[in-house]
Parts: sequence; structure tokens; C-alpha cells
Amino acid sequence: MQNVECKYELRDLPLARSIARAIGSTFIGNLKQKDTYYRLTTGRLKRRECIGEPPEYIFYDRSDDSRPRLSSFMIYTQSEAQTRFGSHPLPVWINVFKTRELFMVENVRIHLDTVEDLGTFLEFEALVSPSHHMSQCHSILNILKAKFAPALGEPLSTSYSDLLAQKQTAHIPTPLPAIDLPEIEPPKRP
Repeated sequence: MQNVECKYELRDLPLARSIARAIGSTFIGNLKQKDTYYRLTTGRLKRRECIGEPPEYIFYDRSDDSRPRLSSFMIYTQSEAQTRFGSHPLPVWINVFKTRELFMVENVRIHLDTVEDLGTFLEFEALVSPSHHMSQCHSILNILKAKFAPALGEPLSTSYSDLLAQKQTAHIPTPLPAIDLPEIEPPKRP
């Protein structure tokens, strides 16, 4: 499966909610999610846990680009993931906790995300299908970006996992290098 997606800092969450309602999107619900990211050599794999739903594994591959970009993805059940990735535990990289307000308009998922330790963001995901080819997906995302512009901040090129890892790395104190001080002779007494 494929979608065209883009993500932005969200400067005004209440305004974004109002815009979502004003454009006629359908509110699907508030979702509390925990995404556990695993270390892979290519692509990304996360285990998504959402209250009241069975866990799902999402494998995806996309470029890190702040413009709308194509993402190829597969969603696996627990048993499908074990078949695909093996039954041994995968090395965990990082956990991302978020509350997602999910809206739908046509083939586009609108995510108003509040991510623990990061802030608020807006993400558009337009599903590519025979009735919505890639150029149509890009067009609708451009229209949505214009409609949501008053609530948006800067576009983002990376995932929440990357942003959180960068933030955590920035907070790890770096030990000071050892410094060789010259011997100081005591002052001579007269």
C-alpha cells in the first residue's frame, strides 16, 4: 500500500480542530497510542498499541523530506509480524506516546497529534488507490495545507521517533575531557 504524507508543527490545536470541522471532515475519534520502534537496517518498523484494539505492526519506507512524499507501507497483525520478522524479540529503539485526534476527508487521514515530550503536530496521509492516483493525492494535500495554514508551523522531514531520539540525545550530558594542568609550584617565601 502507499500514501502521500506530510507533517507540520501545529501552532494552534483548537484552530486546527475548527478548520477540520469547517472543511466537512468526519471526526473518527481520540486515540491514545504507544508506538514502539525497532532497529532495522532498511525501512522502519513500529508496533502500535491503541487502547481497545489489538496491536498492529506497521512497516514503512519513505524519504525524510519536508515536502509531501510517497510512503510505502504494510500493516501486520501480531501473528503476521512474527511470520515476517521472526519470533525472536526485535531490538527496541524508542517508544513514542501520543494522543491522536483522527479526522477523515475523502481518502485523507488528518492527524492532530499531541506527542509526549515533543508537542503538537498535524499530519496528512492521502491513500493512493486506483480512484485516487498519486498526483490527485498531492493536489488534495496542497489544498488541505492551504486551508490549515493559519494553524501550521514549519514542515517536518522526520518521524516523531527521530525527533524524540534527537531530543533525548541532546539531553545526555557529555563528559568533559580530561585536562592536564601544569604543575603549579608553591609561592616562594621571602
